[in-house]
Amino acid sequence: MPTPARLPRLSRRGLGLAALSAPRPGRAAAWPDRPLTLVVPFGAGAGNDITSRTLAGFLERELGQPVAVVNRPGAGGEIGLNAVADARADGYTLGNLSTPGVVTIPIERRPRWTLDSFEPIAGIVNDPAVIAVRPDSSIASIADLVEAARRQPGAVTVATQGLGSASHFSVRLLEMAAGVRFEPVTYLAGPQSILALAQRDVVASTANLGESMIMTAGQPWRPLGVMAPERLSLAPDLPTFREAAYDIEMGSLRGIGAPKGVPEPVLEVLSAAIGRVVADPEYRAACARTMQPISYLPRAEYSATLRRMDEAYRRMWQAAPWTR
Repeated sequence: MPTPARLPRLSRRGLGLAALSAPRPGRAAAWPDRPLTLVVPFGAGAGNDITSRTLAGFLERELGQPVAVVNRPGAGGEIGLNAVADARADGYTLGNLSTPGVVTIPIERRPRWTLDSFEPIAGIVNDPAVIAVRPDSSIASIADLVEAARRQPGAVTVATQGLGSASHFSVRLLEMAAGVRFEPVTYLAGPQSILALAQRDVVASTANLGESMIMTAGQPWRPLGVMAPERLSLAPDLPTFREAAYDIEMGSLRGIGAPKGVPEPVLEVLSAAIGRVVADPEYRAACARTMQPISYLPRAEYSATLRRMDEAYRRMWQAAPWTR
């Protein structure tokens, strides 16, 4: 199976951006004058849910209106994104746009929407993928996991969150880099895949870093490594896959978007409000407590990043379609 070109690395620009210092919209402005809805295309307790709920409370302060988080899980995010794409383009319905799904779903199937169906507003969190085992497992390292798959091709079961998800690609990229074969087992969301590991239904499980670190305490869960370019301050003892000689980067870039066609002044209000939230020390402390690696991307940069990812995944699909 050919090795795909590495997916584009996300920007690490700091917060010294114009959006962060934009003036607060006047409370007398016509928009917003009623509550907003933020659709999460995944289940409660998953990383995207945590990111959205953390943001929503602070965004309410900035907009002066409630922001209700609504979970619409299913089909790897397709169902929830249907609801966002179909909503009235007035800015009152927002969606959690999480990669790779928002990019890969239209490549592998034909949903009612494409990337062009959304107005990207801001990237917020870049949460890298982790693979973990039970603490009593004989697999103690990334090298051990690869060796187990090499000895028994297709026998090492790994819980994922569905075809085209970040967890699915984390397994796929490791297979391609190491020349081995795992047996992916699909679950609805991160908490379910972690439960599967706890119940010994699978040998290993995938999750994002935030989910992994939160669930490690008191859980039968031992992360082996993180698919980030370097060790992270949130988990300095967790080795990267690069340290094990596998140059793999994978994770979820979580951002906020709206249906295509939202008026530009409304998008500007939302963009500036999210920028101020991300700059708020209280918000940043909340993200640290919930293990969410902040990676702020303003509108233009967020949109460009999604486009680059779309091009890279299309090349990957052409080289080796992901069908399992």
